[in-house]
Amino acid sequence: MSTLMLLLELLLLTAAWQCGRSEETERVRVRVRVRVRGKGREVNWKPQVPSQRSLWSSKRYEGSSEFVKLRYHMGPVLSSPINIYLIWYGKWPQSEKLLIKDFLLSISSTPAPSPSVADWWRTVSLYTDQTGANISRSVSIAGEYADLQYSHGTHLTRLSVQEVIATAVQAKPFPVDHRNGIYLVLSSQDVTMEDFCRAVCGFHYFTFPSKVGYTLPYAWVGNSGKQCPEVCAYPFAVPGYMGGGGPGHLDPPNADVGVDGMVSVIAHELAELSSNPLVNAWYAGEDPTAPTEIGDLCEGLYGSGGGGGYIGNVMKDGRGRTFNLNGRNRRRFLVQWIWSPVLKACAGPNAID
Repeated sequence: MSTLMLLLELLLLTAAWQCGRSEETERVRVRVRVRVRGKGREVNWKPQVPSQRSLWSSKRYEGSSEFVKLRYHMGPVLSSPINIYLIWYGKWPQSEKLLIKDFLLSISSTPAPSPSVADWWRTVSLYTDQTGANISRSVSIAGEYADLQYSHGTHLTRLSVQEVIATAVQAKPFPVDHRNGIYLVLSSQDVTMEDFCRAVCGFHYFTFPSKVGYTLPYAWVGNSGKQCPEVCAYPFAVPGYMGGGGPGHLDPPNADVGVDGMVSVIAHELAELSSNPLVNAWYAGEDPTAPTEIGDLCEGLYGSGGGGGYIGNVMKDGRGRTFNLNGRNRRRFLVQWIWSPVLKACAGPNAID
């Protein structure tokens, strides 16, 4: 499909969205014909692991900001209270579920000491749509679905993720939430994904009516703990040229390399899904099929002074575990910074300069 055709279809989807996400896609006669080829159309991301060359650089890290200008393309943002619907794909220990849910519930529900997850989300909420409405600071978990039987196998493709969502929606207790819902598919560490570890650690997009029956924003993130922690759970594990493929010198805040690594990827995807749900709102570059989004601009940056393979100034607890944000239930997390539309720079609540 040409970029022009994709843009036309995105305009139709935006019109349907802005008429009210509660309207069924079939009623507004919107059909999506995007054909997924190769890497597909999803917006992909994996953490920036420093290259051997970058380790020798002392330049202040600013992501891609020097090369690409972030612009608003007139599409919607998630300005209504955000309901997250969690799809646990595979077998998930309760302790891992609680860790991820504590992060998500820290975004808006429970006060925590600064710098907090809620403080971090305030940067995301600075983004607005064409009416001036900000991304909502109200984020809640509205439903959960456990796909314990691996309904679509232990190897997923980008397109089969939408079928996983369809399975969850058809389970009836799991609702279709047009107005406020986003769908977060989290696959367990025994599940492989097309391009996982090589080109992607997580991605977001919207469902096709032909697959799910509705247009719903969603994201997928996988647990890389056994497959590629040095790629998708960096800096809790490091590649061979930095000293080995196992756990690195930075200890994860909750002693779980895979899930602590997932938290930062989940945060990245939620920020970008909220600011660019139909891939026609906030991004840099001219090609909506390959956008640079608000998290991409700050890859690898977790604190002030980061650059050249250094993640920036972060904190350590009494056990030497690394973090930069506080959350509910005395949890701590290490989450990458986000591009601020006000400061025109990467920003995080743990900044010291």
